[in-house]
Amino acid sequence: MRKDVMIFIKGIQSIDGDSDTVELFTKGRYYKRDNARYLSYEELEEGDTEPTIKTLMKIEGTDRVTITRSGKRRSQLVVENGQRHQCLYDNGYCDWVMGIQGSKIENGLEDNGGILNFKYSMDINAMLSSEHEVNIVVKECEENA
Repeated sequence: MRKDVMIFIKGIQSIDGDSDTVELFTKGRYYKRDNARYLSYEELEEGDTEPTIKTLMKIEGTDRVTITRSGKRRSQLVVENGQRHQCLYDNGYCDWVMGIQGSKIENGLEDNGGILNFKYSMDINAMLSSEHEVNIVVKECEENA
């Protein structure tokens, strides 16, 4: 199973009671390998005319989501229920190592798409930096149906 899909991502970041929402709607690929599902897509960064960031999400049931970004900005975030992982994040100027503590993963992805929601907190030097909620909707493109 390897399909072209439409991906809608809504990310909410909360810092000290203030929140900011970012939304992305893009075309990508969706596939299943072994016991994991994968989403891949490319992003444009502000000012660029061609995609400069490639994102790959590996979804392992309701236990773990690994987000790997490559290209102009690199990062790898591991969100795992009840676990803290140290992760790499490139902000464009330097690399940071930050803690990611997963608190919820709801996986409703099936062969034709579905919904994935997860929450995590981010810390820098063990000091809470921000809370994050990510909601993803995956829909099979009509030419696949």
